Amino acid sequence: MSDFAPAAEVSSARAALERMKTNMRQTIKGKDDVIEQTIVCLLAGGHLLIEDLPGVGKTTLAYSLARSMDCTFSRIQFTSDLLPTDVTGVSIYDEHVKEFVFKPGPVFANIVLADEINRATPKTQSALLEVMDRSKITVDGEAHTVGLPFMVVATQNPVDYEGTFPLPESQMDRFLMRLPMGYPQADDELEILRAPRLSYDAIALNPVVTRSDVLKMQALAGHVFVEESVLDYVLKIVTATRTEAEFKAGISVRGGLSLRVAAQARALVRGRDFVIPEDVQEMSGPVLTHRLTLARQTSDALEERRTVLAALRHIVAAVPVPE
Repeated sequence: MSDFAPAAEVSSARAALERMKTNMRQTIKGKDDVIEQTIVCLLAGGHLLIEDLPGVGKTTLAYSLARSMDCTFSRIQFTSDLLPTDVTGVSIYDEHVKEFVFKPGPVFANIVLADEINRATPKTQSALLEVMDRSKITVDGEAHTVGLPFMVVATQNPVDYEGTFPLPESQMDRFLMRLPMGYPQADDELEILRAPRLSYDAIALNPVVTRSDVLKMQALAGHVFVEESVLDYVLKIVTATRTEAEFKAGISVRGGLSLRVAAQARALVRGRDFVIPEDVQEMSGPVLTHRLTLARQTSDALEERRTVLAALRHIVAAVPVPE
């Protein structure tokens, strides 16, 4: 699967990615694994759903990622009264030119933070479906392309059901990965407490990579070599989810492809031009859990996620690892 990526380009990419990690660590303390997985999602050309309790740094993570690149950033606060046109933009009649002119919405940015995405109505949530799939917005029959790279980083609280609209499966499937933030370790939280309190948009981070750098690294990730036995390993994990009694339904073909591209991106982040089984194992949780639902209903969202993850880990552990 694919030719080997040039060694010199892989080495250069790893150096750039290490600069990004170091930059983001200035504001995200003690979360190296979350930082790395966020960068993996970016390199894979995917979108990220960060799901955790309020106040653990979800918004700061998205902002730190955007500010580490020489790219545009916008934040959309999703609320129940938000309209689709508030996200995508709208055509307005211009008296000077005597015709309708398209006014782009906040989705026209390289990194778009969709804050508390599940507080918007399903109609407004669906405004993101096309752009997350094709990097295009169609308004009044006319297609408008957003700038590349393009990444939606959405946040939501998994336990707050009051005034929320759960994301449908079609929307969840548009996200390459779902990550929890979790609480920081005691030493890291103490360091946060010592620092002056700043709003996320007052964070001073200088870009360490350009937009062109990001596009080149995304293209490079697609050329990371995947050996046939590793592809078969991905397929066996995906197939096993389809016969697991705990799950209502298994992973789709799109989910299998997502696991492959995420594994390729992780290999590049780790400085390799080829995928190893460990890449597949490490990416299986972030890429697959939000695409799986339990066959039995439960009212506890956090417990459901833990059960899904435990069942998935059991599957991954049971599938023979290629040598």
